[in-house]
Amino acid sequence: MAGIEHIRVEADEAGMRLDRWFKVHYPGLGFGALQKLLRSGQVRVDGGRVKSDTRIQPGQTVRVPPLDVDARKSGPIASKDLKHSGDAELLSRMLLHEDDKVFVLNKPAGLAVQGGSGVTRHIDQMLDAWTNQKGEKPRLVHRLDRDTSGVLVIARTRGAAQKLTAAFRERDTKKTYWALVKGVPRKREDKISTWLVKEQTPDGDRMRVARHGEEGADHAVSYYRVVEAAAQRLAWLEMEPYTGRTHQLRVHALHIGHPIIGDPKYFIDDPNWDFPGGVQKRLHLHARHIDIPHPSGGRLKVTAPLPPHMMQSWNLLGFDQAAADQNGEQ
Repeated sequence: MAGIEHIRVEADEAGMRLDRWFKVHYPGLGFGALQKLLRSGQVRVDGGRVKSDTRIQPGQTVRVPPLDVDARKSGPIASKDLKHSGDAELLSRMLLHEDDKVFVLNKPAGLAVQGGSGVTRHIDQMLDAWTNQKGEKPRLVHRLDRDTSGVLVIARTRGAAQKLTAAFRERDTKKTYWALVKGVPRKREDKISTWLVKEQTPDGDRMRVARHGEEGADHAVSYYRVVEAAAQRLAWLEMEPYTGRTHQLRVHALHIGHPIIGDPKYFIDDPNWDFPGGVQKRLHLHARHIDIPHPSGGRLKVTAPLPPHMMQSWNLLGFDQAAADQNGEQ
C-alpha cells in the first residue's frame, strides 16, 4: 500500500470522467470503494471535493489516498505485455480518448485487430471485456495491419459505428502516418497513384502494383512529405492515405524505391546496404494522428505517441517530433 499520491492529469485524459480515470489507473479499485473515498473527501481534484462523474482536465492534480490495490502499469506496451496482461488491463493501457460514443486506442505493434490464420489474440476479441451493462460490445470501424502501431478508433454504440463507418467510406477523415524508409526520396513531397491487386503467396497475402484494368485491381492514392533525413540513408516520411487499400502505404513506399524499414513483406534486401546499428528490424510504420467527424458533432482529433522501437530509432537519429507536429500535422 503506497502513501498519499498527487497525480497530474495528462493531455490524453482530457474530459475523462473521474471514475473512468480511476478504472484506468487503479483497475482493482471497486466502484463502491471509490464512492466511499469521494464522500469522505479523501479523493480530491485540485484540492476540491468532486463526484464520480466529474470531468477532469489536463494539468489538474488528483489526490489519491493510500489504497489496497496496485496501480496500473505505466509506460509503453512491450511485447511481453501482449502475452501476460489481461484484456481489460491491456485495453485500458492503450486508451488515448474516450467519451460516451467513442474509444480511441494506441494499438501496439504486433497485436492483430481481427482474427485470422495463426492469430490467437486480437483487439476484436479483447473488446468483449468492455461489453456494457446492456450487452453491447464496442465495434471496430477501421483496421490497422498487425505490425502497424497507432491510432485505432472504436465505436461504443451501434449508431456511432454507423456514422464512423460512413465517415471512413466517404473519406471524410484525415489519417496521418509516420514511417522510416530506406534512402531519401528525390521529391520532398508528392502524390503516389497506382492500381493495386492482391496475390496469394506462401507467406500470406501480398499486394503488388497492377495495370489499369487488370482483374481485381483497385485504385490507390497516397501523399507523402519528407520531414527529416539522416544523411542519404534514411528518411522520416509523413504519409497520408487518401484511399484505404490493404498494405497501401507499405506498397507505395516500395513503389517509389524507398521501402519502410523493417517491413517483412515489402523491404527488399540489398547486399550493398547495411541495416543501421541500433535500429530494430521491426516495421517502422505508425498511425500518428486522426481527424474524423465525431458521431455527436464536431471533429475528433487524436494523436498517438510512437511505439518503443520507433522511439528508439527517432532518438538514435536525432529526429525532432515537436517540429513535425508544429509543421501542420495538427
